[in-house]
Amino acid sequence: MSNESEYIQQTAATRVRVLSEALPYIQQFSGRTVVIKYGGAAMKDSSLKDKVIRDIVFLSCVGVRPVVVHGGGPEINSWLDKLGIEPQFKDGLRVTDAPTMDVVEMVLVGRVNKEIVSLINQAGGLAVGLCGKDGHLITARPVDQEKIGFVGEVNNIDARLVESLVKNGYIPVISSVATDESGQAYNINADTVAGEIAAALGAEKLILLTDTPGILRDYKDPSTLLTRLNIQQARELIAQGIVAGGMIPKVNCCVRSLAQGVRAAHILDGRLPHALLLEIFTDEGIGSMIVASGYMQ
Repeated sequence: MSNESEYIQQTAATRVRVLSEALPYIQQFSGRTVVIKYGGAAMKDSSLKDKVIRDIVFLSCVGVRPVVVHGGGPEINSWLDKLGIEPQFKDGLRVTDAPTMDVVEMVLVGRVNKEIVSLINQAGGLAVGLCGKDGHLITARPVDQEKIGFVGEVNNIDARLVESLVKNGYIPVISSVATDESGQAYNINADTVAGEIAAALGAEKLILLTDTPGILRDYKDPSTLLTRLNIQQARELIAQGIVAGGMIPKVNCCVRSLAQGVRAAHILDGRLPHALLLEIFTDEGIGSMIVASGYMQ
């Protein structure tokens, strides 16, 4: 019985110590906006999903202002399969013809978005679901319509609606579907959308949850994780071929947001439980943080 009592006391003491160590970070980031791109394994695994949602609500409860941007590739593929539409990719981008675009919009805006909103609200947050169409939040332009159809880039961000929600304590949850000026819907890469929204909001942080530990010097060796680098170093890693493949657009997205005033960009392994809190509220962090060249936190 005494052993059990000691264990409970030790667990409580650990919890209090962790909260105490988090205090300086909570004070530093209270009132600041953090844009989180949510996707990958953390979106598919139900126990990880629960932890990410709790982390987002925790951030909101301690005064940080989270904004969530999400993708939903696997669920799109699942619905295309159900409807007998063959998914096609060209240069890493989904080929999006008119029928595929209908499915993308239905899945991202109607299903994935509302599920995340519902989970955040059940966990005690106040989430509101949006897509790029709402309040002219995102205006799109085509990437290359002849080759890949209705795949877009961000032409403009009007962040007034998101700013209004954040100031009033809501957690905006944004899917990366937007329209051009004629009203045609486009599917935009969610990392890109997150970076551009972070820049438009003047966010303190952009956080990309991925299925890798971060930026690795040797992609096969997790111990070569680069925990902190600046824009110049990030560009050099791309030029040297150390950052390659699917990591290139993620790093470029971080660099673009930093060049537009975001204070720090993080690439995290969303497969680790509570990755968000570990990165934001601990000295060591767990992923790669990229900062503007003149600013090292």
